[in-house]
Amino acid sequence: MATSRRRWIKLATAALSAAWLGLSVTPTFAADKIVVFAAASMKNALDNADAAFTKETGKEVTVSYAASGPLAKQLENGAPADVFISADTNWMDYVAQKKLIKDDSRVNLLGNKLVLVAAKDKAKPVEIKQGLDLAALLGDGRLAIGQPESVPAGKYGKSALEKLGIWSSVEKKVAGAESVRAALALVSRGEAPYGIVYQTDVSADPGVAVVGTFPADSHPPIVYPFAITSSSKNPDVQAYFDYLKSAKAVPFFEHEGFTVLKH
Repeated sequence: MATSRRRWIKLATAALSAAWLGLSVTPTFAADKIVVFAAASMKNALDNADAAFTKETGKEVTVSYAASGPLAKQLENGAPADVFISADTNWMDYVAQKKLIKDDSRVNLLGNKLVLVAAKDKAKPVEIKQGLDLAALLGDGRLAIGQPESVPAGKYGKSALEKLGIWSSVEKKVAGAESVRAALALVSRGEAPYGIVYQTDVSADPGVAVVGTFPADSHPPIVYPFAITSSSKNPDVQAYFDYLKSAKAVPFFEHEGFTVLKH
């Protein structure tokens, strides 16, 4: 009994010490909650859709938002999740090749647009076309963009700039961000005069405004595939997944600027 008490005291002391020092602890999710790994750009729409689902069914949903690449890697490393939502098909292909999703559940549900943003109080329209002198617009400033290697928005942004003959002139001015929302924040805080994000991200920050939209043919189609993970054992996940694909969820996606694709 004394040994158990001492062990409990040690654990409690360690937990308090971690909290005092501000150490991060890996979150754990209640077994009955539906756990979703979703691209950062999904946050506003998915939060609202999930709230409506919970109100209707009483089933709770917990979402981890980040860039699609790191989320895919977390799945590969055994992180528990019931649903994966990627901001591009490549990372969904990656987890599919690793047998981490149920292939028959995969669906391309949403589409998006790529835009150039600036701080709202400095926003002036920019015509995005072949040969745009974006480097001159940036001056000594940086271009906020998601890391092209791991953030789909960054990959689309780089592709668009290459197609328009702009990339080589701004490559050294790029401020790579860990997610599209992080790139948005750099512009909002005035740390970068311009940024490339999804159209749907702009409503998340009142401090930024769209100054130009990239031509649809300047980059691969922006598609968001959804899938149930192979490891999911949650009995409620199919009902949740069906809800996301249903007409009930459409208003939440369209309100944030997503295009709901036919499936």
